[in-house]
Order: sequence, then C-alpha cells, then structure tokens
Amino acid sequence: MIELRESTGMTRREFCDYFGIPYRTLQDWELGNRKMPDYLLRLMIYKINVEKLMKD
Repeated sequence: MIELRESTGMTRREFCDYFGIPYRTLQDWELGNRKMPDYLLRLMIYKINVEKLMKD
C-alpha cells in the first residue's frame, strides 16, 4: 500500500481524497493494524494505471 501511494507522488491525505478513503483507514493499512482487501488493492492499481494512460 505504501509503495503504491508513493508511486503516485501523493501524500496520505491526497491519496485518501482521490480514492474517497477515510484517512484513519489508510493509516491503519499502512501501519499494518488492518489488512486491506486484495481486490481493493487491484482496483486501485487499475484506476491509477488507466488514468495515467488517459493523460498520455
């Protein structure tokens, strides 16, 4: 999760706003306090990749 967020160049707050995720939830995922569903990670990667393609 941290690697994905850092690859976008976004801060935690920006990443949360972009995906509509509560800040505390992202923080818990990154700190390992909660496990993020695998399907959600795949969807986030897909969205980021599609939007990168659209900008090029």
